[in-house]
Amino acid sequence: MKVSVLVLNFLPLIVFSLLARVLPSNGIGVAALVAAVLALGALLLSRPILPPKIISVLSLVVFAVIAALGLTLGRQDDARLATWGGAGVGVVLGLLILALVPVMPFTEQFAREQVPRSAWGSPTFRRVNRVLSTAWGVAIVALGVSRIVAASLERFHAVEVIFGLILPVWIIVQMLRFTKSYPERVAHGGAGGGPD
Repeated sequence: MKVSVLVLNFLPLIVFSLLARVLPSNGIGVAALVAAVLALGALLLSRPILPPKIISVLSLVVFAVIAALGLTLGRQDDARLATWGGAGVGVVLGLLILALVPVMPFTEQFAREQVPRSAWGSPTFRRVNRVLSTAWGVAIVALGVSRIVAASLERFHAVEVIFGLILPVWIIVQMLRFTKSYPERVAHGGAGGGPD
């Protein structure tokens, strides 16, 4: 699986997180709208022969809801949405990803673009994608929790930097490494992956 393609599908979440931090609290609707447009663009740019990516659909729905709320709520509620919605969106997306693992691990859609069709039903293929999707779901929830901690303790600048920036970057870097290395380890017989 190409890690760069996976990262591009998380672009709406990344852009939303950045905009939510730099725009004033009344700009949360705009940040979510930009993220929703990016998610819609990812859906439209998908190859016509493949179904839309689950992560793009989930992102589009979540950001469309936040955009609608952010653009219609009053100033007081908008500030709360900016603080807690901006930080908690990772928790929501991560939980949705985890809920879909038994049905269709989202990484499977990316892997199918590179793996021959004959391998799609193999236990190894299924296991690798369940593990990767579960790991990404947990990581995104952890990012959301980290951002919530940062938002709730923003008066302590060092804590906010650690939980709002350093820890999220570290989690993403670790997940990118894991996404690249885990399928290779399984293919070579490590991590419990032997021949099918």
